Amino acid sequence: MNKNDYIIRLETENDYRKTENLAREAFWNLSVPGCSEHYFMQVLRKHEDFIRQLDYVLEIDGEIVASIMYTKAKLVDEAGNVKEILSMGPLCVHPDYQRKGLGKALLEFTFEKAVELGYDTVINFGNPDNYVARGYKSCKKYNVCFGDGVFPTALLVKVLKEDALDGRKWIYIPCDAEAQCDDTEAVEEYDKLFPPKEKAWQASQEEFYIHSHSAITW
Repeated sequence: MNKNDYIIRLETENDYRKTENLAREAFWNLSVPGCSEHYFMQVLRKHEDFIRQLDYVLEIDGEIVASIMYTKAKLVDEAGNVKEILSMGPLCVHPDYQRKGLGKALLEFTFEKAVELGYDTVINFGNPDNYVARGYKSCKKYNVCFGDGVFPTALLVKVLKEDALDGRKWIYIPCDAEAQCDDTEAVEEYDKLFPPKEKAWQASQEEFYIHSHSAITW
């Protein structure tokens, strides 16, 4: 899609319900029956690690069809040195507009903004098939792992500057906001604010399970 066909701008408070509904449409039944991304978005906005300067939406003909959010995160090396980085997500594109380059446009636009803010590394947990074309690589290639030493298949690293990471071992410490999505009752209660949707199983859920529960060992 041509750049003249859309507008990228910062999200405003008036957009909140629209972007949450967008996330619900984009993620419903994708990774699990139903979804929690719309609940997660409203949690993020209240969190101290949320970065409002990187909270963008993409509009076509005045309609929001994609959005992206970022939070602060950290990498800690074995000597205890801390590196401030970004966690990306959720990235939402309405199903009717997927595979048109809109997610790519939001990523590339916000990567530039992130550099302007002084960040050089972005990490997210997701399906590698959706991100490697944007320059993300396996966490193993940058020696970035979870605190237990595991290098998850779904843990992806994007360096915004070539010398951002120097090969030393880093432990990834994300924003803790996502833990609130484990409260299934709170998620269900929030979901009642939106039009009813039917939870169901689909093959992409098994794909997500495999990616999210596997690790790279060599």
